[in-house]
Amino acid sequence: MGRVAARNGKKTVGSLVLSLGVCVVAAGVIYLFVPHDDSGEPQVKRVNYKVELSTARRAASYPVAAPTGLSDAWKATSVRYQGTSGDAWHLGFLDPDNQYVAVEQSAGGAKRFIDDATQGAEATGRTQKIGDETWERYKGEKYDALVLKQKGSTTLVTGTAGFDQLAKMAGSLEMKREKV
Repeated sequence: MGRVAARNGKKTVGSLVLSLGVCVVAAGVIYLFVPHDDSGEPQVKRVNYKVELSTARRAASYPVAAPTGLSDAWKATSVRYQGTSGDAWHLGFLDPDNQYVAVEQSAGGAKRFIDDATQGAEATGRTQKIGDETWERYKGEKYDALVLKQKGSTTLVTGTAGFDQLAKMAGSLEMKREKV
């Protein structure tokens, strides 16, 4: 009986090694033939925001901002309109350098909205003329921002991008409302 157990033990170890080899070969084949990205860059999907923009422009109490004329290198990544939360509009992008840039608008209280949207950025006391509007500069640990306070709403262009890219986004904004 000892010989049978030893012989079956060798078969079991041999089968285990063979199975392991087959698994390694299968994993190698899968790795070679399944597309993958080794760049280390996160793959963020582009979103289409036209429907949400149209809805927001009909529902909001202020002219809703969206960019026009930016190159395809600017990738829209997130969009939302919350009519019950101060008519809050959000449109997030990755700029051509993969930095985050967001358009934020609200009809709610400006101070709290700015603090929340910029994650605590502070007014610098400096302004920047973009088109016909004068935007205030805010600087923060996480996000910088350009802020435009208008009657009935506050518009921010905020993110991790530098002020040059924030200004490019702000300059591209078209603010309008659609009739219901």
